[in-house]
Amino acid sequence: MSTPGDLQKLLTWLSPAFPVGAFAWSAGLEAAIASRTVHDRMTTQQWVTGGLHHGSMRTDAILFAHAHRSANDKAALQDLADLCLALTSARERHDETTITGHAFVSAAKAWPTPVLDNLPTPCPYPIAVGATAAGHAIELHSALLAWLTAAVHGQVSVAVRLVPIGQSDGLAIMAALESDIATMADLCQHAALDDIGSVAYAADIAQMSHETLTTRIFRS
Repeated sequence: MSTPGDLQKLLTWLSPAFPVGAFAWSAGLEAAIASRTVHDRMTTQQWVTGGLHHGSMRTDAILFAHAHRSANDKAALQDLADLCLALTSARERHDETTITGHAFVSAAKAWPTPVLDNLPTPCPYPIAVGATAAGHAIELHSALLAWLTAAVHGQVSVAVRLVPIGQSDGLAIMAALESDIATMADLCQHAALDDIGSVAYAADIAQMSHETLTTRIFRS
C-alpha cells in the first residue's frame, strides 16, 4: 500500500508545476488538431483513448514498470533507455522524452536516492520517473496509476487550449477515462517487454507532421 509520503511525492513529481516542462509538448496532438482530425470533445476522447490503449502512453507505462523493477541495475536501465529511444517514432518525440527526462532527474535530486546515480544519459522520461519512484520504495501500481493519469491529463490540457473544447468537456473526458487508466495500470505492471507494440499510426504520423507546421505553439 502507498503511504501518505508516497502520495505526496507522486503528486509533486507529476504535477504541471514540477519543472520538467511537460506542458510544452503535445506528442503530435497539435498537428492532429491543425488537420482537424481532432476537433471536438468526442474526437479528443477518441484520440487520447487510442494513445492510452495502443500508443506511446501504453509503451511508456510498460517501460516505466520495468525501470521500476530494475532501479538498482545500471546495465538494465541503460538497456531500457536504449529500447525506449529506439521506439520513438519522430525526432520531436525523441527530444520530448530525453529533455523531460533530463529535467526530471535534475529536479528529483531534491529527493536524494542512490538510484539517481544508476540512470543513463540521456534518460527517457518514463525510465527516470519509474526508477526514481522505486528508489523511494513507492509501490509500482500506485506509481503507474499516477503516471498514466498525468499523461492523459496532459493530452486533455492540450485539447482544452487548442481545439478548444473548454474546461467542462476536458473534465468530462478525464472522468470518463478513469477506468481505462486503472485498467492500463493493471495491465502494464505485469506486461513483459515483448508485450510492447503500437498501432497508433495516426499519432506517429502527427508527430512527424508537427515538424513542418507553419505555426506551432507546442514543441512536439
